[in-house]
Amino acid sequence: MSADSERRNLVSALRDAFGVARPSTGWWAWLRDPHFLVALLAALPVWFGIGLMARDYMQVAFTTCALLSFVVVQPFVEELAFRGALQGFLLQRGAARPVGPISFANLATTAAFVALHFTAQPSVWALTVVVPSLVFGHLRERFASVMPAIALHSIYNTGFAATAWYVLR
Repeated sequence: MSADSERRNLVSALRDAFGVARPSTGWWAWLRDPHFLVALLAALPVWFGIGLMARDYMQVAFTTCALLSFVVVQPFVEELAFRGALQGFLLQRGAARPVGPISFANLATTAAFVALHFTAQPSVWALTVVVPSLVFGHLRERFASVMPAIALHSIYNTGFAATAWYVLR
């Protein structure tokens, strides 16, 4: 096997391991998918509610690096690790069986995702990632790709940052 062939095989294996595949409906078709659109629209009242009720609890550093990390880096890294690697691994091992309307792989990944947030946030804030995590996991399974989950995670974080900026200015 040539070095080029080995390199292609390695890249392909890494892409598969992290769920970075072309979504089953195509690269951008998921933007018009009703599940993606409902998940996007559902965030609007959440951001509004956070702005009204959580204002006194918000502590946000509005620096360029912090914002880029929150909106780009964290969604990318977290989704690759959790929905890409962990959930993908569990799905490959047969954990797609449902527990109610949600797969075991999605529930286990959500538990790990929430546990990570407990290390960096107060308990109440950490628990607020349960529903978004389940949504990201659903999109990962629906499209057989982590890309829609990365996009939605980034949008959710952008909306949260915009809400925080608006109420704290």
